[in-house]
Amino acid sequence: MFEVGFSELVMVALVSLIVIGPERLPKVARLAGFWIGKARNIAATFKEEIKQELHTEELRQIFNEQAQLHDLHAALNETNDAYDAIKSSVTPTIEETIEHSKTHDLK
Repeated sequence: MFEVGFSELVMVALVSLIVIGPERLPKVARLAGFWIGKARNIAATFKEEIKQELHTEELRQIFNEQAQLHDLHAALNETNDAYDAIKSSVTPTIEETIEHSKTHDLK
């Protein structure tokens, strides 16, 4: 985002020393450090929650894809079974027709 160099830090320290005073500066610095740490902790927690939510959504998407593949596999098996049933019912009829035509041609 933005960078703070050494010269900027020195300027902030000098202004803080002048405005706050040398007696209260250590207490204010500790309080500022506490709140900065707390803000970082909140940001890290928020980041981790978002990361976990994205991971959960990815898993949900994978499960949905697997369910769709399962449905597709079931439909494919159903189609194969129907094909086998049709094939088994047609094969004897075709063989009979071939035999009949062979015997008919011989006459």
